[in-house]
Parts: sequence; structure tokens; C-alpha cells
Amino acid sequence: MHLNTVTMSRSVRQILMMVADCAMLVAALSCAFALLGEDILAMPQRFYFYVGIATASTILVFIRVGLYRAIVLYMGLQSGFLVLQGVTISTCMLAAAYVFSQISLATGYSLLPIYWMIALLFVGGSRFFAKVFLQSLIQNFRPKQPVIIYGAGSSGMQLVVALQNGDQYRPVAFVDDSHRMLGSTVHGIRVHSPNALYELIERFAVRQILLAIPSATHAERKEILNRLEHLPVHVKTVPDLFDMMSGKAGVDDVRDIDIEDLLGRDIVPPNPELLDACIKGKSVMVTGAGGSIGSELCRQIIMIAPARLILLDTFEFGLYKLENELREKLGAAENQAIEIHALLGSVCNRVQIEHALKQFDVDTVYHVAAYKQVPMVEKNIVEAVQNNIFGTLIAAQSAELHHVKNFVLISTDKAVRPTNFMGATKRFAEQVLQALAQKGSSTKFSMVRFGNVLGSSGSVVPLFRRQISRGGPVTVTHPEVTRYFMTVQEAAQLVIQAGSMGTGGDVFVLDMHEPIRIVDLAKKMVHLMGYDVRDENSYRGDIAIEYTGLRPGEKLYEELLIGEDVTGTEHPKIMRAQEASLTWDKLSTMLERLELACREMNLHEIRSLLIAAVDGFEPKQEIADPLWDHQQEILEQESVKPASRAKITQLFKDPAS
Repeated sequence: MHLNTVTMSRSVRQILMMVADCAMLVAALSCAFALLGEDILAMPQRFYFYVGIATASTILVFIRVGLYRAIVLYMGLQSGFLVLQGVTISTCMLAAAYVFSQISLATGYSLLPIYWMIALLFVGGSRFFAKVFLQSLIQNFRPKQPVIIYGAGSSGMQLVVALQNGDQYRPVAFVDDSHRMLGSTVHGIRVHSPNALYELIERFAVRQILLAIPSATHAERKEILNRLEHLPVHVKTVPDLFDMMSGKAGVDDVRDIDIEDLLGRDIVPPNPELLDACIKGKSVMVTGAGGSIGSELCRQIIMIAPARLILLDTFEFGLYKLENELREKLGAAENQAIEIHALLGSVCNRVQIEHALKQFDVDTVYHVAAYKQVPMVEKNIVEAVQNNIFGTLIAAQSAELHHVKNFVLISTDKAVRPTNFMGATKRFAEQVLQALAQKGSSTKFSMVRFGNVLGSSGSVVPLFRRQISRGGPVTVTHPEVTRYFMTVQEAAQLVIQAGSMGTGGDVFVLDMHEPIRIVDLAKKMVHLMGYDVRDENSYRGDIAIEYTGLRPGEKLYEELLIGEDVTGTEHPKIMRAQEASLTWDKLSTMLERLELACREMNLHEIRSLLIAAVDGFEPKQEIADPLWDHQQEILEQESVKPASRAKITQLFKDPAS
């Protein structure tokens, strides 16, 4: 019933437009006669007959060219061309009617160009005024939010058209840095200098600025954002050019500012030879493939065309999503030659790892699998040691056994003089690879160390955005805490390139630029989302910043190098560090003791071994593992007799007993 109603109403609208066009064409002909001083009513009967045929034919032409399919409210330049085409054909038909009716006018054929111009004005103008009228009606019933568009280039022009035809935003002004554009008008919108922003915001009561500068570099965008930061507006942006060209997003799909723009860093183009060296045409395995860094590595790898990609993870849903995504990418690229195998399993399962490496004849392993959340690791020390240290050992020894050519460990800045167990286990894992390389191996072991990855699980950026959207407060651990940041795409590309340069035991460090104060990042995000910060300096702000204190094992500052012995490589953003490590003989003894301590849940022994093995490891607090705390509470009860204490201790060593 509803569909029939809609269809009928549309048909009625089209009939009304046809009737209106007939009236416009007759009126245009009458005006043309009047301008020439001729009396249209004095024409012979046959003239009206042929004019009637010409008018009816014109309406059929309008139908044919699609003029009545165009919705008046959204008519643009293309519809104007349709009107021009239809009126031109109508003039030709009038010429035929003029000839066939055999009338004679003193002005000759001057009637035709005058009719063409007036008909164009009447038919096109009526639609223009109808569009303006409908837009004003909609605006009265559904007011649009006034916005300023920063950037009057091609993207800005497309954005204006999209927004004017939409029902959410009303563009009121352009702002552009180009002096050539200042003072001009684009689609009825005047272009102003950035210096006029505050006045424009006040005059039009603007609450949002839309950045339409998709081709600008991150450094240029950061400079613009620094200017906009303290204005009382929410700054949003349109998608980048690649997303718009690929159809992933439309020009009017505005979104919040990317954190990459706040960093203001431009990615160094990757070296194709370094990207291809360990991947192109080869069999590649990624452990921890379902995580944020592992999955991005897989996306980058699949674009380099390996022969085979093996995904390994214990995270079932993440693995399932990633496999489907990669298969869709291959389907879209019509490239089904690349094999994808998703394996649900743990790096601690030696049998599975060895079978996978042998079965798929793996050439390169990117070992991403690790527990990395510092507070969680502090409460689950044994499992972190098992996964981060022994998982790396098993994967590395299996790679050696089955002649894997390259093995790349994804490490962290927290491995440098760590204050937490996560960092200590990652540094121990680095030393496992260094020791294996020193004793001689056909596998090239290397490790890549970098800081926080934007967009990874646990990143502060999405957390801050959620907190700001909820009205705050934004929580920061300490006013002086700083961190290195890098985008996940940049990190993945650099990891692949660094791994290609490995010679055995290399520690590669990525150039993370200058560290950023987390509180400064939080304040900038608050400002760019259109709010004021409420802190000890301003009690009238919208969003409060609260300091929660450093979490267990957290440092104020992170480092990337243990020593000072660092050299450059063929890539400007990758450095090679020379760092002291333990010999395999000494490390293997520690590994045996560490394995025994894990079986016995002896966290004091684990802590002591990590302090001895990892240079600079200084735990800042007592052991916080709840299983250990529970064991100690039982043993310290005064009512427990010595014989019972021995039995309880044995239970923790061997639960099966």
C-alpha cells in the first residue's frame, strides 16, 4: 500500500511538471512574438496545430532525456544540461512547425533564437526557483547545523555540493590559506582568510569546522590543527583521497580528526626491494596474527604477493575475521594464487609449530604473539613468562630445525631497562634470539623494537575519544608521563623492511621521533572535539582531566636503546643497535631454572632470574599475582602446621597430586 502511494505521488508530480513545462513553452513562444511586435493570436489555424504537435513532441523529448527523473531538490549541473538539450530540440521542432505552417513573419527566423533563450529561462528558471523554495521549506522544518569548510579546493567544492543537498550541515563560509582564492565565491559561499575564523564563528554561531584538505601532508594538517585547537569548535575532516577514489568513503563522510594528524609526521615511502626480500613469492608465517599489529602485518604482506601466508593465533574470533578480510582482498584483486591458512593454536605448542613450519615450508616468520598489557602481565607473571619467553624459544628453535631463513621478533621500547615484567620478558626473549644467533644458526634472527602503536588494542587514543564523547573525565596516569607513538601501518611497513636487513642477532630500532606528553595529547583531543578543558587552571571547562597515578610497572618515560652503540641502515627511519647479551650456555641454564620456577609457581625465583638476566630490570613494586598472593596467605596462616605447610607447597608445585 505504501509503495503504491509513493509511486502514485511521484507520477502525479511528474504530470504536474509536464503541464507546467507546456505552459512555460507556450508562454515563451508568446513572449517571443510580443518582443518581435507580432500578434500570436492572428496566426492561421494550421500554425496552432503544428505548434501543438511541436510542444507535445518537446514533452516527449524531455521524458526521453530523463528530465522528469531528476529530483528538483537535488538538481545540479547535469540537470541543467538536460534542460539545455531539451529546449534546443524544442526550438528545432518549432522551426519545423514554422516551415510546415507556411506562415510569413516580417522578422523572419528571428523568432527561433528569441524563443530558445526565453524557453531556457522559463523551464530552467522554474526548476531553480522550485529547488530554492523546497530547500527553504526543509530548512524551516529541519534546521541544518552551520559549518565552516577549511579548504576551497576541489574537495571543498564537492563537499559544499554534497552538504547543500544533504539535511545535516549548512555551509556558511570557506576558509583557505591561498591568497589567490580570498574574496572569491564558490557555489555561493565566500572564501575568507584563516584570520577571520573567530569572527565567522561568532557571526554564524558555528560549532563545527570541516577540513577538506585530503591531499595535505600530515605536517601541514598539524600546522592547521594547531591554529584551530583553541577555537570553540569541533574540528572534523573528510576522508583521504585514496579512500574516496577507491569508493570506501564519500566526500561527505565527515569524521573526527585522525591522531596521525596530531603527530604531524609523514611516512617515509617504503623501499620496494626491502619489502619484497623476505616475502614476495615466499611462504610466510605470522604468529599472533589476530592482534592489531599482527593483522596489519598480514594486510601489508598480502599486498606484496607471498606464495603462502600462514596465520597463527589463539584468538579464534580475531583469526576468523582476519582470514575472511584477507580472502575478500584477494577476491577483489582477482588474485587467488596466494594460499591463506589460518591455524588456531599457541606458540607454546612445539608439536604444532614444528608441523606447520615443515608442512608449509616456511621461509619467513614474523613472531608477534605476546602478552603486552603491562597491568595484566603484572598479575599473570607465570603465563607471561611461558608465552613471551618460552613461546619465543619454541618458535625460534622450531624455525632453526626446519631451516626457516628469516625470523623477526616484534619487540617493544618497554624492553629497555624495564620496570615491569612485560618489558623484562620481552628483553629476555630478545636475548634468546641473540644467543641463538651467536652460537651459529642458518636462520637469520632479528628483532624490531618500537614504542606505542596508534590504533592497537589498549591505545589511549580511542579511550580518550570515548571518554570525551561521554562528557569526561579524561583519565591520565601522571602529568609528566610521555610516550613514543607510531601508526600501525607505518610500524608494519618498517618491521617488514627491517627484517630484510637482518644478518643475525640484529636489534633494529624504529625512529619514533620525539616522545609526546600524554596529557598534552588529551588536551588537544578535547579542544579539537569542540570542548574546553577543566583542570586546576580552568574551573569553567567542559571536560575534566583526572590523574589516576602510575599503574603497576609503568614508567614515566620510555627508551628505545639500552646502550649508545647505534648505527644507521639503508632506511632513514631504521637504526641498528649493538647491545650486550648473554651467551647461550649461560642463558640455557637460566631457561632451565626459569622453567622449573614456572612449574612450581615460584614467583620469587622468576623475579630473581629476570633481574639477573635482564640488564636494568628494577621492579617498582612487590609481586601482585593473585595466585601467588593466595598461596602466601595460606602458608602464613598461624593455624597451619609445618607438615600441612609442606603439603600445601607441594600442591602448588604439582596440582595433580
